[in-house]
Amino acid sequence: MELIFSRKQEERAAVELDDRELAVRARSGDPVAFDTLVLRKTPAVVSVARRILGDAEEARDVAQLVFIRVWESISRYDEKYSFNTWLYRIATNLSIDFLRANRSRERAHGATLHLVRRREESLQDEATRGLEAAEIAALFEKVSDGLSEKQKAAFVLKEMEDLDSKEIAAILGCGESTVRNHLFNARKALQKRIRRDFPALVRRRKP
Repeated sequence: MELIFSRKQEERAAVELDDRELAVRARSGDPVAFDTLVLRKTPAVVSVARRILGDAEEARDVAQLVFIRVWESISRYDEKYSFNTWLYRIATNLSIDFLRANRSRERAHGATLHLVRRREESLQDEATRGLEAAEIAALFEKVSDGLSEKQKAAFVLKEMEDLDSKEIAAILGCGESTVRNHLFNARKALQKRIRRDFPALVRRRKP
């Protein structure tokens, strides 16, 4: 009974700690700190994986792998750096690996409907505005398959996770100029595919 009570006290105390403090404790072997991180960060990890993969079930599978990798690698976490950046790098890399495996089996999926709705306002022609939800989902699944894994990851991290170029560069392991290049090419590719494959949508937006 005392052990159960002690565990509950530790859990309540852990909730008050920030991510970096929890990660440092987890690095020292504190299971309560690690469990708290998993509970706190699972929604965000599932979200970014789902936006890259376009599939909720696969995103949950990737999230499980992410936290296995985190547990295996936590001893190497350096608290001088953001825990979120470190976690997102693991999540993004595993999502990219999973997406590449899917594409090799011709089972790649596009990004989510929410991604399209957020991004459509930034497309020059705003071609997808006003489409029904089912139309948007089908459209983006078609046009996003032309993006490379890194382009899609950069796009998701920028547009959906609101990360800046410096953070994205750290996550993807590249320079900020490369991130900007990925974003530019992703936007350009989306516009080109929409204009080529769905010209009626472009005409719909013209006065």
